Amino acid sequence: MKVLVSVFNNLVTDQRVEKVCQTLSENGYEIELIGNNWGGLPEMKRNYPFSRIILKSKILRYAYVEFQRKLYKELLKKADKNTILLSNDLDTLLPNYLISRKLNIPLVFDSHEIFTEMPSVNGRFTQKIWRSLERKIVPKLKYMMTASESYADWFHKTYKIERPVVVQNFPKKTENPQNYTETNSKKIILYQGVINPSRGLDKMIPAMKNIENAEFWIAGDGPRKEEYLELTRTLGLENNVKFLGKLFPDVLRTITQKADIGLSIEENNGLSYYFSMPNKISDYIQCRVPVVVSDFPEMRKVVDFFGAGEKIADYSELAEKVSTVLQNGKHFYEDSLNKAAKELCWEKEEPKIVSLFQKVQESKS
Repeated sequence: MKVLVSVFNNLVTDQRVEKVCQTLSENGYEIELIGNNWGGLPEMKRNYPFSRIILKSKILRYAYVEFQRKLYKELLKKADKNTILLSNDLDTLLPNYLISRKLNIPLVFDSHEIFTEMPSVNGRFTQKIWRSLERKIVPKLKYMMTASESYADWFHKTYKIERPVVVQNFPKKTENPQNYTETNSKKIILYQGVINPSRGLDKMIPAMKNIENAEFWIAGDGPRKEEYLELTRTLGLENNVKFLGKLFPDVLRTITQKADIGLSIEENNGLSYYFSMPNKISDYIQCRVPVVVSDFPEMRKVVDFFGAGEKIADYSELAEKVSTVLQNGKHFYEDSLNKAAKELCWEKEEPKIVSLFQKVQESKS
């Protein structure tokens, strides 16, 4: 069967969507991926067809509206009776749902987060619009997957639906790439991801004043970058904080392997962050880099169950916990990281996707 996959981004760095498409393709499904040009049109190669809808809107809220309309037309043109629709996140759900109803074809909804509980929409008028859409459509969905156990519990409880299938956004399993005889002259503290509000970066930058012989590397881009650059200059930390920009996944993996510690220190400014298991955590772990994470339900499992680093209940602990991991060194966490890497990998998640889509396909028979 054909699977039409849609997502609101330019496709290049969305590793979850790439892995899902690859898994389905390897299991005999005919994949076609649809994104857009929000964030540019970098060159990209895939072993299945893809296209990117050209948006003229320069403001995000208008781009969302434009994308809904254009995605509906694309899906209507490309879908047929032998199609399964795969909608990624709430910002693609409406056109997919309408086409699913119109053509009487199955729809799978993959919620990477709790979109209506993101810090970027919390307390804003747009939150009411997205919540209204979520309330109207999600209870009517037959097939759904999401990216953490806590997300699945939330959707099940909030909308009284069958608990979504949990497919966590873990990277593929790798052998330990570390050479513990090589050490950095200055320890490297790494954050990878979007430079957004509520990621704890504005807390980590000042904390560098209390961490000796280390540099803080920020791999990513986003709306708060200029603000955090100015904060770095104001504190006189230009030699301690490095902004690496947005990197392609293969380059990012090379950088991650060099790090002595990986950060995922989100603030509790919405249930989407609080219940998240950020993919950067498992990226650090596959590179055998110990972590410092927020003491949230999913993140704390990595520390409590595997012993792969430290957790912080409050940002006042940040410098101390980071220093503890740096002083212990990567080799100290080797066994814990190896155990975690065997479990937190894409190979453990793939069977869940295959099983779900087999169920969808059988329902059409």
